[in-house]
Amino acid sequence: MAKKTTKQRAFLKWAGGKYTLVEQIAGHLPQAEVLVEPFVGAASVFLNTSYSKYLLNDINADLINLYRLLQTQPAEMIAEARHYFEPQYNDKEQFLAFRQRFNESRDVHERSALFLYLNRHCFNGLCRYNQSGEFNVPFGKYKKPYFPEAELWFFAEKSQQAQFTCQSYREVFANLPADSVVYCDPPYVPLSKTASFTAYAKNSFTLDDQADLALLAEQAQAAGHSVLISNHDTSLTRRIYQGAAMTAIQVGRSISQKGASRGKVGELFALYGAETESP
Repeated sequence: MAKKTTKQRAFLKWAGGKYTLVEQIAGHLPQAEVLVEPFVGAASVFLNTSYSKYLLNDINADLINLYRLLQTQPAEMIAEARHYFEPQYNDKEQFLAFRQRFNESRDVHERSALFLYLNRHCFNGLCRYNQSGEFNVPFGKYKKPYFPEAELWFFAEKSQQAQFTCQSYREVFANLPADSVVYCDPPYVPLSKTASFTAYAKNSFTLDDQADLALLAEQAQAAGHSVLISNHDTSLTRRIYQGAAMTAIQVGRSISQKGASRGKVGELFALYGAETESP
């Protein structure tokens, strides 16, 4: 399978998105008919690989509902979302009103359109919910938020190759399709003892989850699947993934608000299974 030569950006802004690392990730992914992503997020790996089929999962129901609507009703979904990007809606008061409407709405179409609006207008494109399941990221104060129409259409077209699910990562591993390879991009371990784990939907991804994911990867490998996991390169992750083939790279990333603390961060790829030529 031929490698992509032009990188495709996701239509969502996403903390921890993998756009800058897709070449390295693809270089570690073996061939298979199906690529499975239990933590699909903004879907940069999906958008920049060439598998025949994809099984794309996330625990965030708003994200998966938006993806499904783009797959099945792209023109209607894109038109509805475009409405919210009119200049008069790039205002803090209007943003807070739309955020409240999103949190109160039970209409999938409205929530999906507003989810994209909030993603592009909120601070740093963060996706964060409180314990009541309410989106609570503040207004981002951008001069002119970008409406990603071309990226939405690209996603809609490629999504015809995909199946979207909203399950736990454990459920995904329990039902891996034949001839599939798995890429896992879980919430990363903290870089320091004082850092907290990233809130993921209404839950937190704990140390137990990190270890459980590694165990599931070992079990999937024993069943004939290859599993690639990315995470911070720390002594903890190296212990967790001790049964895998590990590759470390340095990635430019701001890890602190203090300039002196910014710089390169170690990224770790842990591969369970044989590494072959990637798609």
